[in-house]
Amino acid sequence: MAKTKIDNNAFVYPMPMTIVGTMVDGKPNYLAVAWVNRVNYQPPMLAVALGKVHHTNKGISLHGEFSVNIPGQDLIKETDYCGLVSGAKTDKSSLFATFPGELKNAPLIEACPLAMQCRVVKTVDLPQDTLFIGEIVAVYSEERFLTDGKPDPAKMRPFSLTMPDNRYWSLGEPLAKAWDVGQGFKRS
Repeated sequence: MAKTKIDNNAFVYPMPMTIVGTMVDGKPNYLAVAWVNRVNYQPPMLAVALGKVHHTNKGISLHGEFSVNIPGQDLIKETDYCGLVSGAKTDKSSLFATFPGELKNAPLIEACPLAMQCRVVKTVDLPQDTLFIGEIVAVYSEERFLTDGKPDPAKMRPFSLTMPDNRYWSLGEPLAKAWDVGQGFKRS
Protein backbone atom coordinates (compact mmCIF):
# COMPACT_ATOMS: atom_id res chain seq x y z
CA MET A 1 0.00 0.00 0.00
CA ALA A 2 1.51 3.32 -1.07
CA LYS A 3 1.59 6.18 1.42
CA THR A 4 1.42 9.78 0.26
CA LYS A 5 3.41 12.45 2.06
CA ILE A 6 1.14 15.29 3.16
CA ASP A 7 1.59 18.67 4.86
CA ASN A 8 3.52 18.57 8.18
CA ASN A 9 0.84 20.68 9.88
CA ALA A 10 -1.11 17.57 10.90
CA PHE A 11 -3.30 17.18 13.98
CA VAL A 12 -4.18 14.34 16.32
CA TYR A 13 -7.59 12.97 15.33
CA PRO A 14 -9.99 13.74 16.92
CA MET A 15 -9.38 16.42 19.58
CA PRO A 16 -11.83 16.70 22.48
CA MET A 17 -13.79 19.95 22.64
CA THR A 18 -13.67 21.70 25.98
CA ILE A 19 -14.45 25.09 27.44
CA VAL A 20 -11.60 26.51 29.49
CA GLY A 21 -12.65 28.95 32.17
CA THR A 22 -10.78 31.47 34.30
CA MET A 23 -11.43 34.76 36.03
CA VAL A 24 -10.40 37.86 34.10
CA ASP A 25 -10.95 41.32 35.54
CA GLY A 26 -13.19 39.86 38.25
CA LYS A 27 -15.53 38.01 35.85
CA PRO A 28 -15.67 34.48 34.44
CA ASN A 29 -14.22 34.20 30.94
CA TYR A 30 -14.51 31.17 28.67
CA LEU A 31 -12.65 29.91 25.62
CA ALA A 32 -13.42 26.93 23.36
CA VAL A 33 -10.31 24.73 23.41
CA ALA A 34 -9.55 21.48 21.62
CA TRP A 35 -5.80 21.50 22.23
CA VAL A 36 -6.08 19.81 25.62
CA ASN A 37 -4.81 16.47 26.90
CA ARG A 38 -4.02 14.47 30.01
CA VAL A 39 -0.24 14.58 30.50
CA ASN A 40 0.47 12.90 33.84
CA TYR A 41 -1.08 10.03 35.80
CA GLN A 42 -0.20 10.86 39.42
CA PRO A 43 -0.67 13.57 40.30
CA PRO A 44 -3.31 13.94 37.56
CA MET A 45 -2.41 16.76 35.17
CA LEU A 46 -3.86 18.31 32.04
CA ALA A 47 -2.16 20.52 29.47
CA VAL A 48 -3.95 23.18 27.46
CA ALA A 49 -2.30 25.03 24.58
CA LEU A 50 -3.72 28.51 24.04
CA GLY A 51 -2.71 30.99 21.37
CA LYS A 52 -0.84 33.88 22.96
CA VAL A 53 -3.45 36.35 21.71
CA HIS A 54 -6.27 34.89 23.84
CA HIS A 55 -7.76 37.00 26.63
CA THR A 56 -8.10 33.84 28.75
CA ASN A 57 -4.31 33.62 29.14
CA LYS A 58 -4.37 36.84 31.18
CA GLY A 59 -6.52 35.26 33.90
CA ILE A 60 -4.66 31.94 33.96
CA SER A 61 -1.30 33.69 34.20
CA LEU A 62 -2.49 36.05 36.94
CA HIS A 63 -4.30 33.52 39.14
CA GLY A 64 -2.57 30.23 38.27
CA GLU A 65 -5.95 28.51 37.99
CA PHE A 66 -8.28 27.35 35.24
CA SER A 67 -11.17 25.00 34.66
CA VAL A 68 -11.65 22.49 31.87
CA ASN A 69 -15.35 21.89 31.22
CA ILE A 70 -16.50 19.09 28.92
CA PRO A 71 -19.65 20.21 27.10
CA GLY A 72 -22.28 17.84 25.78
CA GLN A 73 -23.57 18.09 22.24
CA ASP A 74 -26.44 20.25 23.48
CA LEU A 75 -23.88 23.02 24.12
CA ILE A 76 -22.27 22.96 20.65
CA LYS A 77 -23.45 26.48 19.70
CA GLU A 78 -22.38 28.03 23.01
CA THR A 79 -19.03 26.25 22.81
CA ASP A 80 -18.41 27.45 19.26
CA TYR A 81 -19.40 31.00 20.26
CA CYS A 82 -16.75 30.94 23.01
CA GLY A 83 -14.15 30.41 20.30
CA LEU A 84 -15.57 33.01 17.91
CA VAL A 85 -15.49 36.06 20.19
CA SER A 86 -12.74 37.40 22.42
CA GLY A 87 -13.34 38.12 26.08
CA ALA A 88 -11.35 41.33 25.53
CA LYS A 89 -14.26 42.65 23.41
CA THR A 90 -17.26 40.55 24.50
CA ASP A 91 -18.35 39.83 28.06
CA LYS A 92 -18.87 36.05 28.19
CA SER A 93 -19.40 35.97 31.97
CA SER A 94 -23.17 35.44 31.78
CA LEU A 95 -23.08 32.76 29.06
CA PHE A 96 -23.23 29.94 31.60
CA ALA A 97 -24.50 29.37 35.11
CA THR A 98 -21.48 28.54 37.25
CA PHE A 99 -20.97 26.75 40.53
CA PRO A 100 -18.23 27.07 43.14
CA GLY A 101 -15.48 24.53 43.51
CA GLU A 102 -12.25 24.41 45.47
CA LEU A 103 -10.51 27.09 43.38
CA LYS A 104 -12.06 30.56 43.29
CA ASN A 105 -10.52 31.61 39.96
CA ALA A 106 -11.49 28.54 37.92
CA PRO A 107 -15.23 28.93 37.15
CA LEU A 108 -17.12 25.68 36.60
CA ILE A 109 -20.02 25.41 34.14
CA GLU A 110 -23.20 23.84 35.58
CA ALA A 111 -24.49 22.66 32.18
CA CYS A 112 -21.32 20.68 31.36
CA PRO A 113 -21.43 16.96 32.19
CA LEU A 114 -17.85 17.05 33.50
CA ALA A 115 -15.97 19.98 35.02
CA MET A 116 -12.41 19.99 36.34
CA GLN A 117 -10.45 22.60 38.24
CA CYS A 118 -6.70 22.84 37.71
CA ARG A 119 -3.87 24.66 39.44
CA VAL A 120 -1.02 25.65 37.12
CA VAL A 121 2.20 23.76 37.83
CA LYS A 122 4.15 24.83 34.75
CA THR A 123 3.84 27.29 31.90
CA VAL A 124 5.72 26.66 28.68
CA ASP A 125 6.30 29.50 26.23
CA LEU A 126 5.99 28.19 22.67
CA PRO A 127 6.44 30.19 19.44
CA GLN A 128 2.71 30.95 18.96
CA ASP A 129 1.06 29.33 21.97
CA THR A 130 1.33 29.17 25.73
CA LEU A 131 1.12 25.68 27.17
CA PHE A 132 -0.42 25.66 30.63
CA ILE A 133 0.09 22.43 32.57
CA GLY A 134 -2.27 22.16 35.49
CA GLU A 135 -2.77 19.64 38.26
CA ILE A 136 -6.38 18.52 38.51
CA VAL A 137 -7.45 19.42 42.05
CA ALA A 138 -11.22 18.85 41.80
CA VAL A 139 -13.59 17.07 39.39
CA TYR A 140 -17.37 17.43 39.33
CA SER A 141 -20.19 15.63 37.51
CA GLU A 142 -23.74 14.43 38.17
CA GLU A 143 -25.04 10.92 38.77
CA ARG A 144 -26.91 11.02 35.47
CA PHE A 145 -23.57 11.22 33.61
CA LEU A 146 -21.89 8.40 35.55
CA THR A 147 -21.83 4.62 35.34
CA ASP A 148 -20.32 2.82 38.34
CA GLY A 149 -19.11 6.19 39.65
CA LYS A 150 -17.13 6.99 36.48
CA PRO A 151 -17.91 9.44 33.64
CA ASP A 152 -19.82 7.65 30.89
CA PRO A 153 -19.21 9.09 27.40
CA ALA A 154 -22.52 7.70 26.10
CA LYS A 155 -24.37 9.67 28.79
CA MET A 156 -22.16 12.78 28.58
CA ARG A 157 -22.35 13.00 24.75
CA PRO A 158 -19.10 14.96 24.29
CA PHE A 159 -17.95 16.06 20.86
CA SER A 160 -14.62 16.53 19.18
CA LEU A 161 -12.92 18.72 16.62
CA THR A 162 -10.88 17.81 13.57
CA MET A 163 -8.50 20.22 11.88
CA PRO A 164 -7.70 21.52 9.32
CA ASP A 165 -11.25 20.78 8.08
CA ASN A 166 -12.67 22.50 11.21
CA ARG A 167 -15.57 20.14 11.89
CA TYR A 168 -17.23 18.94 15.06
CA TRP A 169 -17.87 15.21 15.41
CA SER A 170 -19.98 13.11 17.72
CA LEU A 171 -18.54 10.15 19.58
CA GLY A 172 -19.12 6.76 17.97
CA GLU A 173 -19.84 3.37 19.46
CA PRO A 174 -17.31 1.56 21.68
CA LEU A 175 -15.13 -0.85 19.71
CA ALA A 176 -13.41 -3.00 22.34
CA LYS A 177 -12.09 -2.97 25.89
CA ALA A 178 -8.62 -1.38 26.12
CA TRP A 179 -5.79 -3.38 27.67
CA ASP A 180 -7.88 -6.45 26.95
CA VAL A 181 -8.74 -6.87 23.26
CA GLY A 182 -5.12 -7.60 22.35
CA GLN A 183 -4.70 -10.39 24.92
CA GLY A 184 -5.19 -13.15 22.36
CA PHE A 185 -3.26 -11.47 19.53
CA LYS A 186 -0.53 -13.57 17.92
CA ARG A 187 1.91 -12.23 15.33
CA SER A 188 2.14 -14.30 12.21
